[in-house]
Amino acid sequence: MTEHRSPAEETVALEEELAHFKAEKEKIRKLVGQVGGSKAAHQEKLVTIVFALALIALFTFDVLSHFFNIKLAVPPVFSIEIAVLLVSLKIIWMIHSQQRVEHFQFWILNSIEFRLDQISKQLNSLAQAEMKNES
Repeated sequence: MTEHRSPAEETVALEEELAHFKAEKEKIRKLVGQVGGSKAAHQEKLVTIVFALALIALFTFDVLSHFFNIKLAVPPVFSIEIAVLLVSLKIIWMIHSQQRVEHFQFWILNSIEFRLDQISKQLNSLAQAEMKNES
């Protein structure tokens, strides 16, 4: 049995559907922002700049100390050790950020799968009810 609606009713229904879609879109945008949106991108960029400046400063300091033959109280390979430590910390930071993104993607895919299972069960129950009504 099909239901015929007037164009005004169709417009109202479409506007309600559009409003619902926009609300869902905004909800998802807020969730993505919490996990790794523009704020996280700004923080990531800031951390990268700090690490790069620290590495450049260490390299410059080491080259200048060797060039001007300045004797320091620290061992000659100290700046290399600090640079390796900084690069290691940056790699750990990147792995952590990637894990957050992957966790969020898993959560979304899991939610989609759960919802698909619910819809599939509803569809099967509707099909069974339709078969009973036809019999």
